[in-house]
Amino acid sequence: MTAPAQGNAPHEVDLTVRLTEGPGAPEYSFRLIADGGIPGAGSTLPDPVAALEALRLHGEAIFFPVPGPPKLCTQQYGGPQVAVVTGHYRGREVHCEFSRTDGCEIARWRALAPVLGGIAGSTGAV
Repeated sequence: MTAPAQGNAPHEVDLTVRLTEGPGAPEYSFRLIADGGIPGAGSTLPDPVAALEALRLHGEAIFFPVPGPPKLCTQQYGGPQVAVVTGHYRGREVHCEFSRTDGCEIARWRALAPVLGGIAGSTGAV
């Protein structure tokens, strides 16, 4: 296996977020690029520094959860927002969907709210 060509090396974080606030609502698209914990010039998230901190705290556990016993989740509804995060995080492929359909999903949403765009609905406020 050969190393990537100079200038084509993958970024430590290269994520695209597609966010809709409800059925039929417009889709917002954001990108987060970073290396060494520093946001890159192509980042379009409103607060990329906060997004990187959220990823530092919760990224591994949320993007790559360790299998375990089923979780009991409160049956509460937090809103119709849906976010899809794709790309790469620390050399691993990411494809995660976020919603606010129950207590467990709301907790995931809140943990990565800065990554999800920080606009109405993405804060997890209920």
